[in-house]
Amino acid sequence: MTKRNAEIVICGAGIAGISAAFHLAVRKGVRDIVLVDERPPLTLTSDKSTECYRNWWPGPGDTMVAFTNHSIDLLERLAHETDNAFLMNRRGYLFATAENGDALAASAEENSSLGAGPLRRHCGDANDPSYVPAPLQGFENLPEGIDLFQDPGLIQQNFPYLPDKTTTVAHARRCGWLSAQQLGMTMLSQARDVGVTLLRGAVTEIDTRGGRINGVTVKTDTGTETISTSKFVNAAGPFSPTVAKLCGLELPVTLDGHVKISFSDTRAAFPRNAPLVIWNDDVRLPWDADEREALAETPEMQKLLEPFCAGVHGRPDGAGDAVLLYWTYEEGSSEPVFPIPYDPNYPEIVLRGMSAVIPRLSEYFGHMPKPYVDGGYYAKTTENRPLIGPLPLEGAYICGAFSGFGIMTSMAAGDLLADHVTGAPLPAYASAFDITRYDDPDYLKRFATGTTSGQL
Repeated sequence: MTKRNAEIVICGAGIAGISAAFHLAVRKGVRDIVLVDERPPLTLTSDKSTECYRNWWPGPGDTMVAFTNHSIDLLERLAHETDNAFLMNRRGYLFATAENGDALAASAEENSSLGAGPLRRHCGDANDPSYVPAPLQGFENLPEGIDLFQDPGLIQQNFPYLPDKTTTVAHARRCGWLSAQQLGMTMLSQARDVGVTLLRGAVTEIDTRGGRINGVTVKTDTGTETISTSKFVNAAGPFSPTVAKLCGLELPVTLDGHVKISFSDTRAAFPRNAPLVIWNDDVRLPWDADEREALAETPEMQKLLEPFCAGVHGRPDGAGDAVLLYWTYEEGSSEPVFPIPYDPNYPEIVLRGMSAVIPRLSEYFGHMPKPYVDGGYYAKTTENRPLIGPLPLEGAYICGAFSGFGIMTSMAAGDLLADHVTGAPLPAYASAFDITRYDDPDYLKRFATGTTSGQL
């Protein structure tokens, strides 16, 4: 057994743990940090997302909009410092609907009022504000806020790949995507340059004698290592509840599995210049008469004839012809298993669902190119807001429960965690992510009315 000392030990080298290490070491000047993970960095769930970011969030309040706006500020700062090493763009999120136009318009108004930026209504008249399409690359000198279209003719003029039945479109502009792998490795490289140590191993014990953090035991390929430390950060993603139990703590966190597919769009059905496109209506999967009859005859397949929830989304992926499609149409708590099991019908379901918003994808029905399928787990709280800050054990902290928004909020999360650890002044939204919020009856009451979670 080997022994060492560290000022801070961070468990988890995903995007949350790496961001915490980056902000502590690079931005705050804390040096003696050990980042522990039994897997290579960013390989558990951080590389399983759509790699997107947005400042489009529902209430109550402006907490999530303020949080994500700050995270985007920090992303842009790092992009400037590194010549955009992680390929951040500002394509936007394109929400579209045929049946829920009033609701989408209300969401656009709400997000604008909460701080997402100005709302521009496009009606096609002489006073219509100019619409600036998003470029393929880059994030600078572009509109913020939301462009709202409620004229079908204007929608087809600007977004001809959408179905003719589309009645309302909201193009949220301070949104886009990036390379999560390159973002994480950029931060990790800078953190290691100033002394952060990456230790390959599994945290097996946490010394909590005296009601405080005293040390951490790590099992590695070469033996066991004991690290004496007074500060421990749980950034273990879907394993954060398990790690918390090593501290004698329970986290209000559940896990939902999610899967995505990508394939070569050899027919150019999904335009390469499109934003991330989201369909805001429920979807009945398109089947021909023979397919419907066959599905109806098999009890376990009859569910494919029922409506699926709104939210199917996709985007172009990379510089080639790949597209990425994503749809979390089933939720349910589960234990993490890797690689994640998934419904073998998932690729066909998502393809047919996405054809509701990109009709040309129907050209692949029956002969879809072989898809690449992977996925991970959303670690989430009941109201779908993260946990960032101290835990009820001296020296213990949490940076987790990022659900499906870990990449986009990682920078603000790491920054906030570093503020907590170093005793720096906290932003106004800090208390909204503290675990003690669940002791506040007023907070619980605000989220007891079935408000929208912001999950995509």
